[in-house]
Amino acid sequence: MKKRDDLTKDTPEVSEGGLSRRRFMGAAALAGVAGATGLGSSVMSRETWAAAAEEARNKAHVAPGELDEYYGFWSGGHQGEVRVLGVPSMRELMRIPVFNVDSATGWGITNESKEILGGDQQYLNGDCHHPHISMTDGRYDGKYLFINDKANTRVARIRLDIMKTDKITHIPNVQAIHGLRLQKVPKTNYVFCNAEFVIPQPNDGTDFSLDNSYTMFTAIDAETMDVAWQVVVDGNLDNTDADYTGKYAASTCYNSERAVDLAGTMRNDRDWVVVFNVERIAAAVKAGNFKTIGDSKVPVVDGRGESEFTRYIPVPKNPHGLNTSPDGKYFIANGKLSPTVSVIAIDKLDDLFEDKIELRDTIVAEPELGLGPLHTTFDGRGNAYTTLFIDSQVCKWNIADAIKHYNGDKVNYIRQKLDVQYQPGHNHASLTESRDADGKWLVVLSKFSKDRFLPVGPLHPENDQLIDISGEEMKLVHDGPTYAEPHDCILVRRDQIKTKKIYERNDPYFASCRAQAEKDGVTLESDNKVIRDGNKVRVYMTSVAPQYGMTEFKVKEGDEVTVYVTNLDMVEDVTHGFCMVNHGVSMEISPQQTSSVTFTAGKPGVYWYYCNWFCHALHMEMGGRMLVEKA
Repeated sequence: MKKRDDLTKDTPEVSEGGLSRRRFMGAAALAGVAGATGLGSSVMSRETWAAAAEEARNKAHVAPGELDEYYGFWSGGHQGEVRVLGVPSMRELMRIPVFNVDSATGWGITNESKEILGGDQQYLNGDCHHPHISMTDGRYDGKYLFINDKANTRVARIRLDIMKTDKITHIPNVQAIHGLRLQKVPKTNYVFCNAEFVIPQPNDGTDFSLDNSYTMFTAIDAETMDVAWQVVVDGNLDNTDADYTGKYAASTCYNSERAVDLAGTMRNDRDWVVVFNVERIAAAVKAGNFKTIGDSKVPVVDGRGESEFTRYIPVPKNPHGLNTSPDGKYFIANGKLSPTVSVIAIDKLDDLFEDKIELRDTIVAEPELGLGPLHTTFDGRGNAYTTLFIDSQVCKWNIADAIKHYNGDKVNYIRQKLDVQYQPGHNHASLTESRDADGKWLVVLSKFSKDRFLPVGPLHPENDQLIDISGEEMKLVHDGPTYAEPHDCILVRRDQIKTKKIYERNDPYFASCRAQAEKDGVTLESDNKVIRDGNKVRVYMTSVAPQYGMTEFKVKEGDEVTVYVTNLDMVEDVTHGFCMVNHGVSMEISPQQTSSVTFTAGKPGVYWYYCNWFCHALHMEMGGRMLVEKA
């Protein structure tokens, strides 16, 4: 088999359609894009381009009252939340608090949310990067969305039927969960996550040396959200993805040196993609062939060196994104410091793990695309779209032609380059992480907006751009300012998400409320009463717009007060709120939901509580009083 270790060889003589912005400014100067197709070297005229762009914008227009074709789920970046948008309108529909505190819904304030956040392990910040939706047989099933928290080494699960976070797992033995992807086949049994930074093991302050420092690849059981197993690796871990057989996952490593300084992380000429044999790892754990570290009970296997569990495929230094093509044929590692991406044939991995071929024999193409390739997405028609951070472009290229070129054919694999504004990171095409990739829309999440929007001070928004990729030409149709680096997104058809209109009374989301009410002999759906247990006071009340079932209750200064509110309204969209003045307490109670919040009664006096979610024409009149007596 032909090997390609010299990454500087055989770069294509690219036609105008594939020239970088540095060398071809004609079409870009006229139309704001590099507009030549891969079908020839002609450049669209100003008039032709304007007509095509107008057609694309009309396609993206969603009239008032009409519904979008796709849900888009955006990571909230440093906000620690997930944002829900309609695509192609790019209208924001909802924000789902995850790792942050949200006074509107009471997330991080209510007892139910604190229980999920981990009680004493609760942090006030989060850093969300990668939202991914559960799958069955390689297709989105709309059950869960999973999201990482790089800042505090956590992974969260969101129930998509109610759009609420229902589980958060703190990952032991590692720091900074960055890359996160899901097992696609036969279903999402595992959530795969990469810990980015090497740390001593155990990390208990007895040893700070790098000799005993490493990181791990982690698999979480998607249903229980318990950590299933971990794999110790050489180097560090960046981004990850899984195949369409359920057998393999792969991750990029940009710090094979395990360095702690910038120069050190670029010392080696190559880094690698580490491939994990999920079947072998699971079998070893089942057979009891693992160890544990410190107080953690999580099974850990060793994937370093010549391990049966891993293979380390050399690629150009400091790679970043790792993406699986929707036909299940390729892992694509994005070069970052190299102008190339590395195409790994998944059907060669069995032979690799049986030691029948060499590591680099799995590479079937390494096309040069431009400066700073970070992430690649796909249209389901054999084309890939790679963000070029330094060039501020998206490069559309054909995978089959790139493979032909790698094998010596004189073929131009680049179809088009489109200027984006500015410095793109992630990109995501509609349905691209599934077998159903439909090649209609591409979202590019650019890190800088610079001059694209009204100035708002030294801190600028990022810029999310929507591109029509349904035809031969990419066409930019929308700029959208976003706050605090959303980082990544995922697009699914609207029919793949089935949401509830109102809660069911047996919903597990407020199971702890039902359990406590049962202990107190309270019927949540009808009782309005106060239960005193020493200095602990539990206040149960119902609400029907525009009135609480209890409009006054008494407590003593310093009492621990827990208020349970059950919204008895059966009407969709009639959400109630509960806000206790001067106590830092507020929460949302949607139709047929029970919510609870605990606080300490303040100084003696009168404190009003009111509904802070508009629910009725007499909404302003919906309130009551807490009377605090001297202790």
